[in-house]
Amino acid sequence: MLLLQVPAIDTTANSLSATTAAQPQTLQLFDLVAKGGWVMIPIAFLLFSALYLIFERFFVIRSQSRYDANFIDNIRDMVAQGNIKSAESFAKNQRTAMGRVFEKAIGRIGSPIREIEGTIETVGQIELSRLERNMGYLGIIAGIAPMLGFIGTISGIIRIFYDISLSDNISVGIIAGGLYEKMITSGSGLIVGVIAYTGYHLLNMMIERFTLALEVNAFEFIEVLQKPTTEPARMR
Repeated sequence: MLLLQVPAIDTTANSLSATTAAQPQTLQLFDLVAKGGWVMIPIAFLLFSALYLIFERFFVIRSQSRYDANFIDNIRDMVAQGNIKSAESFAKNQRTAMGRVFEKAIGRIGSPIREIEGTIETVGQIELSRLERNMGYLGIIAGIAPMLGFIGTISGIIRIFYDISLSDNISVGIIAGGLYEKMITSGSGLIVGVIAYTGYHLLNMMIERFTLALEVNAFEFIEVLQKPTTEPARMR
């Protein structure tokens, strides 16, 4: 009877250990970023810089490029009635890039048309430069961030093979484990580069729309100034 007694096997514990071993390890975002090494610090700095520039320029461009659809019509009516000072005050009160351009142009009424056109072009270029301020940094970030990521990956690969040469042990686990950590920098750099590149071109699209609107309004404004000189000629 004693020989027939077999100790009970703890199947519950074995199944739990097997289940635990079978479960894949999950990577937390912070742990994943930390494995990237020192290169992640400048990449993180570039990310926050890109986000700050994108949001700062977006709100500035949106506020400064807005204008009333009837803006040029109101100025045309005031100029046609001879209310030059009212038209100048109206443009000044807009407190936008469009308003400042036409404030200077209205102040030049009475000068030759070419001088007024030159004023619109000069002031327009100044206002466009203000809208584009610091946007060049986004282009720099879009180029530098992926390069920093590749530098981190290459330096990590060099370190991996250096360790292999010292230990004289070529193991797939060692190579893969170290390699995936170093590829994190490449992925992070590419993500930051895409964010900066996308933001740069979206902001440029906003500025291009404003530039087109400025050119259309300038053309209509010059036509308003030319009408008093052309209409009497037709009557003769």
